[in-house]
Amino acid sequence: MSGLPTLPVLVIMPAWNEAATVANTISEILQANNGYHVLVVNDGSTDSTSARARTAGATVIDLPFNMGVGGAMRTGFKYAQRHGYSRVVQVDADGQHNPKDIDAVLSGLERADISIGARFTEKGNYKVSGARRLAMIFLASVVSKLARTRLSDVTSGFRAANSKAIIQYLDHYPAEYLGDTIDSLVVAIKSGCRVTQVPVEMRVRQGGRPSHNPFQASIYLLRSVFALLFALTRKRSSVQISEGGL
Repeated sequence: MSGLPTLPVLVIMPAWNEAATVANTISEILQANNGYHVLVVNDGSTDSTSARARTAGATVIDLPFNMGVGGAMRTGFKYAQRHGYSRVVQVDADGQHNPKDIDAVLSGLERADISIGARFTEKGNYKVSGARRLAMIFLASVVSKLARTRLSDVTSGFRAANSKAIIQYLDHYPAEYLGDTIDSLVVAIKSGCRVTQVPVEMRVRQGGRPSHNPFQASIYLLRSVFALLFALTRKRSSVQISEGGL
């Protein structure tokens, strides 16, 4: 019924050993005063991530072991579907995604099913170099052609999805390396989801250890190419996705 109130946006935050930053990130989101609901998917952390997230005001789902971002996000999407949320946004627990940009990322859902918070646009001064930069340019070029729209940052984890995208993600959301970004995006596009991007400003990681060191960056290019080639072989989603969503 159209008269029923719409549930607030669900912020899904995958977190693995982010005790140093998760509480502050949650507090920033809740202080935005936009009625966001925060779900932290504790991805098998061995520190106090779970306890600190609860104390900060988030709902927490504890996974029994580390499943990676893909597994954590699938859990978040299932929670969203079961509780009737029609819009979700993924935010990292390390504080790099600025909660002030959540509304901007969500605004992309007015014209698309998936909205990406893009780091390489006119906003902010986020930079990467070397193999990682080459990989991101290559990936963005290929996925842009597939999506028939210009995308500059297809590996960004700062994303929003509407009910149509949530249904598709529940049918296909891989846990492999880069699967939560490249693979999930390629299959969503093949399955009829529209994609757009909005500029965001990436902040410096607020604590903990970065996920990429110089050695990892040197092999990022090769691994990302394989991830893209594998994604392109995927079939479209088997579920029937309507504009009505959940």
